[in-house]
Amino acid sequence: MAVQPSQPEQPSPPEPSTPGTVRPGGRTARVRTAVLRAAEDALVEHGFSGLDLGDIAQRAEVGRTTVYRRWGSTTALVADLLADMAEQSLPRTDNGSLAGDLRANARLVQRTLADPRQGALFRAVIVAANCDPDAAEALRHFYRRRVEEWAPCVTAAVERGELPPDTDGFEVVRAVSAPLYYRMLTTAEPLDEAAADRAAEAAEAAARAGAYRHRGD
Repeated sequence: MAVQPSQPEQPSPPEPSTPGTVRPGGRTARVRTAVLRAAEDALVEHGFSGLDLGDIAQRAEVGRTTVYRRWGSTTALVADLLADMAEQSLPRTDNGSLAGDLRANARLVQRTLADPRQGALFRAVIVAANCDPDAAEALRHFYRRRVEEWAPCVTAAVERGELPPDTDGFEVVRAVSAPLYYRMLTTAEPLDEAAADRAAEAAEAAARAGAYRHRGD
């Protein structure tokens, strides 16, 4: 993604110590946006192992000291990128039926992972999450937000009588995307709409059969 060149660097107040903990404004927001887009480009091109803060500063056309002071490490930058991705994620659609909602979720995941840029980006951040606890927590936060966004479609299905009353919506939504991520990470098979529809249908069938009911301790 192209970014607008930043103005020459001026002295600025100290940045927050934890990336992504505040929503910055003004020039700080522009710098953050430019750096995160540059980080995306670098991750897509070189993967996590090729990520370098100096290169990202050059791509974003901001000062190296700004990047090092605000983020400090490549894993902290990836964590902030994941926080931004969570903020920008598309909202859930309501299709009026469990089958329609799960299919919409599966196809959204499929389109994201099959996209050359987004797929490469997710593979890179998954690698980062396996290397650093902060990146891992950011990745968990990202998926927690996405599951929270879609779990209400399962609650609605329970209210319509489509599912057992104690069905765990979080588990159903996770079951939709799990085979798609597995396919992306472990095979060279195409990740197409047919794969997405199978994942949605399998999760729906299992949910109707009671596989995702809350279990007592």
